[in-house]
Amino acid sequence: MVASKSPAGSIYKHDAELDASVGKDGIDYTRVNLLRNTSVAKLYEDALRYEPGTSISSAGALVTSSGKKTGRSPKDKRIVDEETTSEDIWWGPVNTKLSEHAFLINHERAVDYLNTRERLYVFDGYAGWDPKYRLKIRIVCARAYHSLFMHNMLIRPTEEELKNYGEPDFTILNAGAFPANRYTTGMTSNTSVSINFKLRQMVILGTEYAGEMKKGVFTIMHYLMPKAGVLSLHSSANQGPKGDTSLFFGLSGTGKTTLSADPSRALIGDDEHVWTDTGVFNIEGGCYAKCIDLSAEKEPEIFSAIRFGSVLENVVFDEDTRIVDYTDKSLTENTRCAYPIEYIPNALLPCIGNHPQNIVMLTCDAFGVLPPVSKLTSAQAMYHFISGYTAKIAGTEEGVTEPEATFSACFGQPFLVLHPTQYATMLAAKIAEHKSNVWLLNTGWSKGVYGVGKRIALKYSRAIIDAIHDGSLAQAEYETYPVFGLQIPKAMANVPSEVLNPATAWKETSTPEEFQNTVHKLATLFNDNFSKYSSEASEEVIAAGPKL
Repeated sequence: MVASKSPAGSIYKHDAELDASVGKDGIDYTRVNLLRNTSVAKLYEDALRYEPGTSISSAGALVTSSGKKTGRSPKDKRIVDEETTSEDIWWGPVNTKLSEHAFLINHERAVDYLNTRERLYVFDGYAGWDPKYRLKIRIVCARAYHSLFMHNMLIRPTEEELKNYGEPDFTILNAGAFPANRYTTGMTSNTSVSINFKLRQMVILGTEYAGEMKKGVFTIMHYLMPKAGVLSLHSSANQGPKGDTSLFFGLSGTGKTTLSADPSRALIGDDEHVWTDTGVFNIEGGCYAKCIDLSAEKEPEIFSAIRFGSVLENVVFDEDTRIVDYTDKSLTENTRCAYPIEYIPNALLPCIGNHPQNIVMLTCDAFGVLPPVSKLTSAQAMYHFISGYTAKIAGTEEGVTEPEATFSACFGQPFLVLHPTQYATMLAAKIAEHKSNVWLLNTGWSKGVYGVGKRIALKYSRAIIDAIHDGSLAQAEYETYPVFGLQIPKAMANVPSEVLNPATAWKETSTPEEFQNTVHKLATLFNDNFSKYSSEASEEVIAAGPKL
């Protein structure tokens, strides 16, 4: 038997930089079994050897399990109430206060857990492609899966950058396999995700769902970037051959990923960006794509990105062939894959684009009364950005299929740290400065409410996006859509004119009275939702909402 060569020379070594950090975050970096920015292959080996439920898919991706939690736990998110940031933070249902003392209890709990593991993983990476604004983020975790996940999602430093990395700007201690103490003040379960901006640390307990780290980084950027005078955005972005950049906002199910993935345009990023004085940059070094019902035909670029180095979460696969069944929802509907952005063939590297010429706010209106496309004024852009509207279909208990309005401020309310109007005001200033066109695009229902009408054809939505990008839609003739006050085109290429105005489209299936009642119903929902923000909004923005 030939002994395999020991990796000790390259992996199990002390790092003077890390040794000097001992005491700052409580982690013992002098351990001999600590792996810093280790190779993908080594992380595969460790995950397969030490983490039950780990396999390799037929495509070469690492298939992992996040345990009981297969999604984020927003009700368990806390931000520490301390003197340096307390007056800035939008306290309420999104940002719940945690005392400094309770944070230290959770921190000590995480540190004790991590310091007693047989193996510890550290990944030092960056958040933000623009060197002027990027943050150094350190991940400390006990699972190879978590280290590989953040290796994919953060921007990976070069050898030289790692050598000169210095102190991190923020440290995430992921002790997710160990529970929080439910009797600690401020805890509502054994899960806790808490951020301390003064100490520049985040602690995860009681959940092994890796998405908590990704969105934790975004929450951190969502506070620090506006404080630095630049605008963080929950959006995707792409750039055309002539350097024209577009931003896409939209909640789940609106088509943000599908419509921003354009083979004729370069992908800047799929989820998180910052708009600066020089353009936009991607916060992340990878993509975190939904996998439910994924196919090579529908989304070939994402499908092809699932290969060696990618992380597949909570998917079901054939035990013999290791072929993943992306239609299987038995573990969760939130099946995901994390992969480096360079796995997308048309990714723009570095992920930095010009100032956006077009901003597209996507909604899936199941009430069927929002137009397929509208051109927004600056005030309307702020109003709809703060509203962050889409609709989902309610459960079918006893035959109920009534659409349910969903409002998520700034199209990403769970990750906001400041009041929504602060982000909206910055966005309006950017739009005015760079004369960006803003569009509201409905990918939802037409010719009637859900159950009566039909989903707007994807080919029409794509035709609208093409017309936005080639400039023809901006030159169209417009009319005002009543109640909502939206400017809608009278005609455009490749989209039937009767589809463009919901009042006309509804004539096929419903009475004028039914149409008007539904318009008033949705308008009332908009106004009721916006009343939460009106005290911080200008009269002009309030007036940009529906008028009943």
